[in-house]
Amino acid sequence: MKKCIAFILILSYTACAAQEIEGVITYQRTQFWSKILPKLTYLSKEEMDRELRTWGSNDEGWKSKYQLVFNGTESRYTELNETSEYGWNERDSDFMLYRNQETGLRSEIEEIGGKTYLIGDSLHMPKWKVLNEIREISGKICMKAFTYDSIRKQNVVAWFTGDIAVNTGPERYFGLPGAILELDIDDGAVVVTALKIEMKPVNELLKFNKKVKGKKISGNDYNLLVTSILRDAMKAHR
Repeated sequence: MKKCIAFILILSYTACAAQEIEGVITYQRTQFWSKILPKLTYLSKEEMDRELRTWGSNDEGWKSKYQLVFNGTESRYTELNETSEYGWNERDSDFMLYRNQETGLRSEIEEIGGKTYLIGDSLHMPKWKVLNEIREISGKICMKAFTYDSIRKQNVVAWFTGDIAVNTGPERYFGLPGAILELDIDDGAVVVTALKIEMKPVNELLKFNKKVKGKKISGNDYNLLVTSILRDAMKAHR
């Protein structure tokens, strides 16, 4: 009970302190197919061996870069594209996750199965369990937290820092008393780690002027779509 009260007080303090905090965090997202493929139990042994030879041979994983722009109430998460002359630029792809803590709403753009979906819904905070472990990430002391993704059936471990007292994080994860600097999704199958932290004004960066055409769906419809795709994939391989 005391731990719960302390956690609520920390969240309240974070909400007040976050009003003056803004910046940009660049993450590296690494997918380890050698850990993902063995979980696809519907694949035959021949299919599994072939996929592991094709995708699982890279021990360092398949890497991509993402950027989280945030202030005390808003955040925008997009994929980045590396250019040799100008550094990191936003990739011209149909992917964007936007959260507004003040309105309690989220807007997302994602391409699934060759179709672009515009997802709009209220914010749903993951149920976190804060653990008694600490480590350093990108020069910040972080605490460990755990949640379970019931849609994708995955364990998720987050490392968050109170040094950046904002309720934000990469992917679709937030709701901790500090910015999430690392995610371990599905027991190491996907790892998202902060590479660079820049504390600076971000009002212009939070704007999303690109017009995207797509099918508008709710968050619940999105979850049903993901579940359907996973189920259909299993049936097709069976």
